[in-house]
Formats: sequence, C-alpha cells, structure tokens
Amino acid sequence: MEKELKRYKVLEYFYIIIGTFLTALGVVLFANPAKIANGGVTGIAIILYHTLNFDVGTSILILSIPLFFVGLLIFGKEYGLKSLIGTLLYSGFVMLLTQLIGTEGIIDYNFHVSYLLSAIFGGILFGAGLGFVMKSGANTGGTDILAQIISKYTFFTLGNAMFIIDAIIIGCSVFIFGIEAALYAIITIYITSVGIDKVLLGFGSYSSKTIYIISEKREEIKNIILKDLDHGGTILEGKGLYTDRERPVIMTVMTNNKIGRLTNHIHLIDKDAFIIVHDAYQVMGEGFTPIAKAAWKSKHL
Repeated sequence: MEKELKRYKVLEYFYIIIGTFLTALGVVLFANPAKIANGGVTGIAIILYHTLNFDVGTSILILSIPLFFVGLLIFGKEYGLKSLIGTLLYSGFVMLLTQLIGTEGIIDYNFHVSYLLSAIFGGILFGAGLGFVMKSGANTGGTDILAQIISKYTFFTLGNAMFIIDAIIIGCSVFIFGIEAALYAIITIYITSVGIDKVLLGFGSYSSKTIYIISEKREEIKNIILKDLDHGGTILEGKGLYTDRERPVIMTVMTNNKIGRLTNHIHLIDKDAFIIVHDAYQVMGEGFTPIAKAAWKSKHL
C-alpha cells in the first residue's frame, strides 16, 4: 500500500509538471503573440503585456498567489501543496519559455490565417496541459479559485462562474485587441474545454459523469465524496449475481475535473473496487443546473 501510494504521488507530480509545461507552451507560442486573451489570469496577463509591457509569467504569478491563499483559507487542504506547485510551475515555465523563445511566437502574423491557427493550436495545448494538471487533482491557480469561491457562496454553478469571469475578461479584450481577437479567444476556450475532457476521460464525454461504485470500503469512499470532493450521492441496494451477497452501490454525479481525484482515492483505498463511469447528458439539482432554470428552457424551446 505504501509503495503504491508513493507511485501515485510521483505520477501526480509528473502530471503537474507536464501539464503546466504544455499550458505555458500554449501561452508563449500562440496565445500571447496572437493577442488572444482567453480568459482567466492568463488572459489578464496577456492584456497587461500588450498594454503596459508587464512580463506575462510575472503577472500570472502576482495575480495567482493572492487568490491561492484566499482559496487556502476558504477551502483548506483542497488547495494544498499540489496547487501551489502548479501555480509556481506554470508561471515559472511561462517566464523560462519566454526567455528561450521570445514573445513573437513561431508563426508569421502577416497572414490572417495565423491568428486562427494560434487559436486552434493554443487551445489544444491549453486543453492537454490543464487536463493533465486536473488529472493530478491540482490546478494552476488564478481565476479557477475565484470561480469556486463564487460557486460556493452564490447560486451560480462552477461552470457558470468560470464562464462569467472569462466572458468579462474577453469582453475587456474587445476594447484593447478588437472583436476578432475576442472571437479567436472564444474558439480557444472551446477547444480547451474539449481537450480537458479528452485528457481526463477519453473521447465521447460530456461535462459531468454519473459514477457507480461497488466496494467493501464504502464508508471510506463515502467520506471522500462528501468531505474531500464536496459532493453528495445515493446508496443503492444491490446483490452480486455470483455470490448472491448484498452489495450496496454508491451512485454519485460530479463534474469531469473531479473524476481523476475520486478514482485515485478509490484505488488507494480498495484495489478491488468496481467503478462504472458514464456520461450524464443533463444534470439538474443542487450544484448543477437548477431545476427551475432547466424547466424554463424546456418550456420556451
């Protein structure tokens, strides 16, 4: 068990390193040279670079660290060592790659199609990088933390809070870089979200998943879902076909960015656990889309 735990820890930090490097590569090669302020702290840092000539990596660090400590105070251990490392590595890689590659990127921006290529390939790198970081259970700091704080204290879901923050930043970029740059940023954000899903869960995935867990260690797993991941669930009655024994089944629904943390925890607790994960096309209720809102949409379609 101890050896397995160490292996997982090494793998998690490997994911953080690879993920933050790929994300930083997307910033330096594509987003910053093309003036694509694709939301979040990165988008703010890109705006600051092109208006006030502030270093992008330094701006990311200065903006992220205070948000990290606010998240630490509010969420406790959820924003522990891994998230701090993710924040520091991300800004550090941006600084390093800027020194090595420069601020002009690798594409000739005399051609208009170069901006579209930057939006696409920047989104691919962001999606892959952030997917690996989330797979480790960490984050790169910044407005992700702000979105979770808003989600915790308001009726907005996490997805809605992140969308609002990104929309405000992209909206600001319209007045600085123009409407075309903002539209390219939207393309980058969409590709990023798809890429994150593919890294976390493979192809054919929606933004939330229904998870069924069969395990002898269901009390420990229940505590992880309730306390560590801040989600609810239901115990379903079940019986094994082969053993004819009662086998209660835990059913829970959660967003994609928490699936990796859940499966990692379960594997460490019970290697013999049986887990089924499948797409949840629409999730209504507390923590997801409010039922009243979903009903209003159905009525007006």
